[in-house]
Amino acid sequence: MKGVEEHRESDTYLEKRQLKRGTAGWVLLAGLGVSYVISGDYSGWNFGLAEGGFGGLAIAAVIIAGMYLALVLGMAELSSALPAAGGGYTFARRALGPWGGFATGTAILIEYAIAPAAIATFIGAYVESLGLFGITDGWWVYLAAYAIFIGIHLSGVGEALKVMFVITAIALIGLIVFAVAAVGRFDPANLTDIAVTDAAGASELLPFGLLGVWAAIPFAIWFFLAIEGVPLAAEETDRPERNVPRGIIAAMAVLLVTCVAVLVLTTGAGGAAAMSESGNPLVEALGDSMWAKVVNYIGLAGLIASFFSIIYAYSRQLFALSRAGYLPTALSVTNSRKAPTLALIVPGLIGFALSLTGQGALLLNMAVFGAALSYVLMMVSHIVLRRREPQMPRPYRTPGGVVTTGFALVVAVLAVIATFLVDHIAALCCLVVFALFMAYFGLYSRHRLVANSPDEEFAALAAAEDELR
Repeated sequence: MKGVEEHRESDTYLEKRQLKRGTAGWVLLAGLGVSYVISGDYSGWNFGLAEGGFGGLAIAAVIIAGMYLALVLGMAELSSALPAAGGGYTFARRALGPWGGFATGTAILIEYAIAPAAIATFIGAYVESLGLFGITDGWWVYLAAYAIFIGIHLSGVGEALKVMFVITAIALIGLIVFAVAAVGRFDPANLTDIAVTDAAGASELLPFGLLGVWAAIPFAIWFFLAIEGVPLAAEETDRPERNVPRGIIAAMAVLLVTCVAVLVLTTGAGGAAAMSESGNPLVEALGDSMWAKVVNYIGLAGLIASFFSIIYAYSRQLFALSRAGYLPTALSVTNSRKAPTLALIVPGLIGFALSLTGQGALLLNMAVFGAALSYVLMMVSHIVLRRREPQMPRPYRTPGGVVTTGFALVVAVLAVIATFLVDHIAALCCLVVFALFMAYFGLYSRHRLVANSPDEEFAALAAAEDELR
C-alpha cells in the first residue's frame, strides 16, 4: 500500500486480541449511548452561560443538537456498513486511508482520555458537597473512581455493560425527579439575569452578544459529547449491522429530550448568573429543598455512568489502533475475560494525572477539541464513501445522504474553531499532542501495520474491488 508498509501476523497474534462477541443488543447499546453523555446533563454545560448567557447557550444548543442528529444518522450508516471496534477510525481508514484513519482515531483518543478526567473533577465536587466519607480533597475520589471502574471493566464486557445500564437508569430517574421539582421554582426572569455587556448585538437574551453564541458552542456539545462512541461496541454486539444503528439513534432521541429539559429548567429555577459558575447546577437550582438532596445523590450516579462508559470507549479505540499496529501492539492484548488490559489501564493513568489539576472546565474544552476534530473527519469519511463507493452494502442509509452529513461537517468545523475562542491555550495543547501522535505514525508505526487486522482487511477489500472495476 502506498506510503505504508504492512505485514501479516500469525493466528496466535489475533487470538490474543479477541473481544467477547454477541454480548450486546440494541437496548444495551442505547443505554451505552445515554451513559456516555448523561453526566453532561448534570454538570459542565452550565459554564456556557458565562460565555453566551441563556440565549447564546440556547441557540448554540439548537445548532449543536442539529449537528449531533446529523452526525448520528451518518454514523448509523457507516457502522452498519463497517462494523468493527475501531468505530470512527475504521470509517476514516476506509475512506481516507491510513493517515486519515489514524488522525481520526487520535482525535477520538484525545477526547476519550481527557473526558473522564473532567468528569472525575465533577464527581469530586459532588462527593465533597455531600460530605461523603469525610473527604475534602478530590484526589482520593479521582483515584478510587479510576481504580474501581477500570477493575469492573477488566472483569468482562458483559458485566460492565449491565452495571452501566443500571447506573444510567438511576441517573435518568434523577433527571425526572429534578424536572418535576424544578417546574415549581421556574421563573422566566431567571433566564436573563446576567448583566448585559457592550458586546456587538448584546441584549438581555444575548448578554455577551452574537460572539457569545459561538463561544458557548463547546459547552453545548457537553449535552451530547461521546454518543459517537456507540459504534466502538460493534465487535461485541449481536448483529451489529442492525443493532448499532438502532442503538445510537434511540440514544440520541433520549438525549434531545434531556437537553431541553435541563437547559431550560435549571436556568429558570436557579438563575443564569448563579448557574454559570456552579459545580453542581441541578442541585443548586433546587435550593435547600429535600429534592435537592435527592438529586445530589442521584447526580453522582449520572457522573459515574459517563465516567464508567467512556473508560469502555477509550479502551476499545486504543485496542483497535494497537491491534492494527498504529500504536504499540502490546496495548491490544486481552485477558481471559476478553478485556484489553493495558488499553484500559494506560489511558486511565493519564486521565488520573490530568484530573489532579482539578480544572474541570479546562479539561472539558480540551475533550471537546478532540471530539469536534473527529467529527470533521468522520463526516468527510461519510461523504467520500458515498461518492467513491456508492455500491458498498449499507443496511442502513442516512436520510438526506451527504446533505445531512455536510451540515454536520460545517458545524463541526465551527466547533473546532470555537474551542480556541474559549481557551486557546488548552486547544493549542491538544493540537500539539495531536501533532506528536501523527509524527509517531509518520516516522515509525506506518511501517509496521498489521495487514490481517479487521480494519486493514476492510481497506484491502475496498482496494481489491477498485482494481476489478
